[in-house]
Amino acid sequence: MGHAGKSDELKVKDPLYALRHSAAHIMAQAVRRLYPNVKLAIGPPIEDGFYYDLDLPTKLTDEDLPKIEAEMAKIIKEHHAFRQSFMPRDEAMKLFQQQGERYKLEIAEGIADGNVSLYTDGEFADLCEGPHVPSTGDVKAIKLLSVAGAYWRGDEHNTQLQRIYGTAFSTTAELDAYLHRLEEAKRRDHRRLGTELELFSFQDLAGPGVVFYHPKGALVRHLIEEDLKRRHLERGYDFVATPHMFRTDMWQRSGHLEYYKDYMFLFEAEEQSFGLKPMNCPGHILIYASKTRSYRELPLRFFELGTVYRNEKSGVLHGLLRVRGFTQDDAHIFLREDQLVEEIERIIDFEFEVVRAYGFTDWDIELSTRPEKYIGQLDAWNHAEAALRQALEARKLPYTVHEGEGAFYGPKIDIKIKDAIGRSWQCGTIQCDFNLPERFDLTYAGQDGKVHRPIMVHRALLGSLERFLGMLLEHYAGALPVWLSPVQVVVIPIGDRVLDYAKTVASTLQQRGLRVQCDERNEKMQAKIRDAQLQKIPYMAVVGEREAQAGAVAVRHRKDGDLGAMGLGPFGDRVLEEAASRRAT
Repeated sequence: MGHAGKSDELKVKDPLYALRHSAAHIMAQAVRRLYPNVKLAIGPPIEDGFYYDLDLPTKLTDEDLPKIEAEMAKIIKEHHAFRQSFMPRDEAMKLFQQQGERYKLEIAEGIADGNVSLYTDGEFADLCEGPHVPSTGDVKAIKLLSVAGAYWRGDEHNTQLQRIYGTAFSTTAELDAYLHRLEEAKRRDHRRLGTELELFSFQDLAGPGVVFYHPKGALVRHLIEEDLKRRHLERGYDFVATPHMFRTDMWQRSGHLEYYKDYMFLFEAEEQSFGLKPMNCPGHILIYASKTRSYRELPLRFFELGTVYRNEKSGVLHGLLRVRGFTQDDAHIFLREDQLVEEIERIIDFEFEVVRAYGFTDWDIELSTRPEKYIGQLDAWNHAEAALRQALEARKLPYTVHEGEGAFYGPKIDIKIKDAIGRSWQCGTIQCDFNLPERFDLTYAGQDGKVHRPIMVHRALLGSLERFLGMLLEHYAGALPVWLSPVQVVVIPIGDRVLDYAKTVASTLQQRGLRVQCDERNEKMQAKIRDAQLQKIPYMAVVGEREAQAGAVAVRHRKDGDLGAMGLGPFGDRVLEEAASRRAT
């Protein structure tokens, strides 16, 4: 089926759905003309484009795409109408069996209706329920983007197919704008920047999905962590630290063993079963349960920069954005029912304070409701969803509802921030949980002298620090703002005769709290300036004999270029003021 497995939501939300669906058919038709032995799997529209999965004896590469595009252009010029027809399911299955189309046969076997829908354009017919544009001639602005591998039905035990990705737009201008955004995204790729700026790496010997922070990257991470710690202390959070592993009895009680087992690292030691923690919440629960609590203590806010481990498949790992070990700015808040809505509002305010500090001013908010598999009572879920809605509406924040996308233990608010080129990134999350306090029998002594059950709010502001650093690098194209730059100033001496003065400049600026390097290499000044530009260092302080005599520096800025001579004191003031104001330059 041309769009098997694609949700109806994209059909409704994407005005280009039919166009891109038709482009996928045209691409499959072109491949069949060029490679008659091809077996077709599925070809759905996706966000920003489409793909088709193909079983081919020939190994395709990106160099083959222009040839396929040229054949697509012929099909478009032929102006074949897209026509829908219906065939009895059994008859269609016989046809696919005769054609050797085993993937279409498998899809047809899973269709409950007596009839199946097919779409034909010219000589090409595909199992498909539509929709399509009227004619192949209506598909004009198309581009094939890449070739990748994909397992049939996403199962690594099945045949590996070849997937061709492409995109289509209503006009050539829209296509050109999209391709420009793709090129910009490549330029900003955090994986390349991480290597070029010597921030982090992945090591084959250690295995996939685990990050090694190099000195500069570890410093950037430290600056983010210290900023988060300060802000949490100011807002009344208590710091906690919990172990990296627990016995599986813990995960059994929390529900993770039942609902999250496939993503957990489990192992045996001394005839006991353990699991590395995929989430921090059970550890915070045990700290809460370690003593009798009073209503006077609530809300109780536990914060941890907690490292967790998730058994992601190697095929989905992607730089810092998808890893197996990562650290969350995780908090769990235990509170009374009468405090719930106000606390959610406080968290929303805290979220926006933090993301604005990192240069993000545009975002989307999503409310995700009860999933099909969940723990707890329906009344508690309804109550939790109502509280999240009430907090959003009290802050007059627009949001979209994602039915059935909540966590297994509670509904949630997700904040997705937009970067410099308009891409949306998952960042903060607020999850309202009536269920884990029930599972762990958490209580507090109420003002009435009776025992009550607290409510628990799970909350992260940046989410995974690894993921956030990756998106931060892409947002700034590696040119981090001064307060986050691992090196804020590089001092560049013009020749060895002023090397001692250059060292004095570096030492003076360091004593004022700036992060400074002195480039003592035996290289020409222009080469040093070029290297500083490539390293995205915000300021270059060039010193020669004239600057040494005047006690000054010749200042260059990574973006604005030559700023002229400045006294050492005023220059230090400028950099410190910019770091304090957190301007993105």
